[in-house]
Amino acid sequence: MPKQKTLKKAFTLNGIGLHTGMDIKLSFLPAPENHGLVIKRIDLKGQPLIPALAEFVTRTNRGTVLSCEDAQISTIEHAMAALFASEIDNCLMEVNAPEFPILDGSAKPFIEQIQKAGIQEQKADKDYFTVKKKIEYADPTGQSSIILLPDESFSIQTLIGFPSVILNNQFAVLDKLSDFGAEIASCRTFVFVRELEQLLAMNLIKGGDLENALVIYDEMTSQEEFDRIADLVGHAHVSVDQLGYLSPLQFNNEPARHKLLDVLGDLALIGKPIKGKVIATCPGHTINTALAKLIRKEIKRQEVSIPVYDPNKEPVFDINQIKTMLPHRWPFLMVDKILEMTDSVVIGLKNVTGNEAFFNGHFPDEPVMPGVLLVEAMAQTGGLLVLGHVDNPKLYSTYFIKIDNVKFRRKVVPGDTILFRLELLAPIRRNLVSMKGYAFVGDKIAVEAELMAQVIKNKETA
Repeated sequence: MPKQKTLKKAFTLNGIGLHTGMDIKLSFLPAPENHGLVIKRIDLKGQPLIPALAEFVTRTNRGTVLSCEDAQISTIEHAMAALFASEIDNCLMEVNAPEFPILDGSAKPFIEQIQKAGIQEQKADKDYFTVKKKIEYADPTGQSSIILLPDESFSIQTLIGFPSVILNNQFAVLDKLSDFGAEIASCRTFVFVRELEQLLAMNLIKGGDLENALVIYDEMTSQEEFDRIADLVGHAHVSVDQLGYLSPLQFNNEPARHKLLDVLGDLALIGKPIKGKVIATCPGHTINTALAKLIRKEIKRQEVSIPVYDPNKEPVFDINQIKTMLPHRWPFLMVDKILEMTDSVVIGLKNVTGNEAFFNGHFPDEPVMPGVLLVEAMAQTGGLLVLGHVDNPKLYSTYFIKIDNVKFRRKVVPGDTILFRLELLAPIRRNLVSMKGYAFVGDKIAVEAELMAQVIKNKETA
């Protein structure tokens, strides 16, 4: 499994806030494993922390706003997109204002600084949100929608449309995150001239200018009116005699690419990297974060990521290799193959058939796999995790010391395929192993338990 990542060293960016116009200092610091992405308001008493998670989104008007108790932070989406695309799992962001600096209106400054600082791989495994079936979310008007489809890696396609003679229909595609820096990061936020006065009336865009946003002029107006709007935003008068963009485009579809950037930044708020394909039609911060909130609820409900089984993938250990490591034999060998293994996690599989010996008595007219054997199968899978990392595993055996917090949530019957996921709760010390185990059938947890075992060298070989 891929490992979690953080920054090799800290970096700082300075700039003005798009909406507040304040001078802002924003620092990015390395963080330990399983820390996540967290924002610290160092300008407030007690320096409160705001987790960068969807459940903390409180507003989405011209940017994503997070709030935790009395602390608030806005305009985070460009930084979040850069962290997501860089596959950074753990980072502490310290800021001295209620919003992030807008910089040049894109994610490019963040990507450049991340690349300069370097990325450090950590020991803990990444925990993905894997799209297992189609997920579709649409706003009540039906004008905007986001679809997530199962896929082995992450990709995104964004389609936008506006009632404008300059910016009508556009689309943008990102097939792999490694292309983000070259294809998406530099694309700037955009605004229509006709929106500027209204946004100012809403106490927004105090720090906006032609250097940090694409300004789109798509409705003819008099030079006098144009000068009046320029005065409102504190910009020098510009003579404009035709419709179009007031700044040169970097890509013909730069607005669509920037919308793709925003979707990435908002979906980063689910708190996990994504395995799946995203198709966003006319997205905005409201629908982006609404979907992220739904996914967060699903993640909490699942409690643990359900392993993905690809029957075409070569196993780590097949049944013959398992027999060289475990002493168990028919009818007590309860693991058919090991699908994945890291230093701390193992995924195993058992196909349950009606020919299992225990079904003769448990029960003849309603065959149900005994719960004690499910725990045994879980323990054998965990034993393979331990024995897979020692020399000459035949010389060792693992024995139960304790079983805690066992919960049986559904029956296991002939025809079921069980996926076992065992993870070390702590490093192995003094030959003692502590693990948390789950057994899944389909997308449901069948059994969960905490196991403790001891690894002992076999007497006859001691």
